[in-house]
Amino acid sequence: MRRMVLRLYKDLLRYGGNLKYTDKLYFRARIRHSFTQNKQLTDEQEINFQFQKGQKLLLDQRVV
Repeated sequence: MRRMVLRLYKDLLRYGGNLKYTDKLYFRARIRHSFTQNKQLTDEQEINFQFQKGQKLLLDQRVV
């Protein structure tokens, strides 16, 4: 699971570098803050929920 989360983190940062109408530095800071904030999660369901949320952002290619 750790490897998948790290892959998601890298993919989100790469995706943020390709944004055109959004501040790239703000997006990067927001991603870092979200991952840092969720670093302490231990509940498996909550971890899966956050992971799915990140994957959905990549699949939809929409910044919320």
